[in-house]
Amino acid sequence: MGRVGVLLLNLGGPDKLEDVGPFLYNLFSDPEIIRLPFRWMQKPLAWFIATRRTNTSQENYKQIGGGSPLRRITEEQGQAIQEKLGELGQDAKIYVGMRYWHPYTEEAIAQLTQDDIDKLVILPLYPQFSISTSGSSFRLLEQLWKQNPKLQSLPYTVIPSWYKQPGYLQAMATLIADELSKFPNPNNVHIFFSAHGVPKSYVEEAGDPYQQEIEECTKLIMQTLNRPNEYTLAYQSRVGPVEWLQPYTEDALNELGTKGVKDLAVVPISFVSEHIETLQEIDIEYREIAEEAGIHNFRRVPAPNTHPIFIQALADLVVDALKQPDLKLAQVTQMKKKVKMYPQERWEWGMTTSAEVWNGRIAMLGFIALIIELITGKGLLHLIGILS
Repeated sequence: MGRVGVLLLNLGGPDKLEDVGPFLYNLFSDPEIIRLPFRWMQKPLAWFIATRRTNTSQENYKQIGGGSPLRRITEEQGQAIQEKLGELGQDAKIYVGMRYWHPYTEEAIAQLTQDDIDKLVILPLYPQFSISTSGSSFRLLEQLWKQNPKLQSLPYTVIPSWYKQPGYLQAMATLIADELSKFPNPNNVHIFFSAHGVPKSYVEEAGDPYQQEIEECTKLIMQTLNRPNEYTLAYQSRVGPVEWLQPYTEDALNELGTKGVKDLAVVPISFVSEHIETLQEIDIEYREIAEEAGIHNFRRVPAPNTHPIFIQALADLVVDALKQPDLKLAQVTQMKKKVKMYPQERWEWGMTTSAEVWNGRIAMLGFIALIIELITGKGLLHLIGILS
């Protein structure tokens, strides 16, 4: 194989406090993050949510230094992967494509189409597949491929998810074991896996395999760890009024506290880099909840970042992908054929589950519109005289 390009896909994060508002707007403008019945609603709702959340989010980012370290860590991971591939005899160049902030996926694509590469490997830095992470990036890439003749002539292959990769499992087990060794009684420590949540409807209505892959990944890590510790899996970072995957991290922490758990090692299972969800949400918010619940020996296992075993695992993924038949973006959709990414689920008439979901969403939008009208004093209800 000649020179290989490796496109690393990730979420992105604001570099500084002034970036928080625009970042949130980009995030909530994605129809895979908030699914709405009418596309024209997306940007106004994204603007409203971003406006309401910016100050709070900025305060959170202040607690971790004023910005996200995600770009820096991802670029360090890319450099380490490139060096490791070189050691394995593979000439490679790494590109970083973020979904909601610089360097955007579009920027990475623009660069790689100018470079002399013979094949591209698309590697999302999400071990488990979800509509809202890898799925969103794959949807964007499909659009870019259709629009760009240069891309259409470039051989490529996709790695859709890789939570079973032995090197990744070993890296996670090693990080957990290292943290357990810092407790007085390592075998008595409760291991707490905290995964980023998604709305429950993504799994039950859209067929998102994320929950199944997270649960299987957790079991595989525990098998690789091969220790007698008890463990829990919970989901963090929920927003909005809809039901998300359960148990919620805060509820699970309180329950463990009532059971008398004192020693806890928290594992950020769906994150491979430190960012706001690990450094602020887990390290500050959930630590406080745990202490209030009586869990006073709270330690957090680091994200893999540039751990040598993890970097070796990512390099192995690239090498293995080059040996296998090419997997195209459209094929990924077929592999996840139960996942309703293309198109998104639509509202239906009648007493159907889909109708109930959409009725709830439309009611939520109506409530938001009412709140906006009460705050601004302008809108349809004022116009027709119901509110004055």
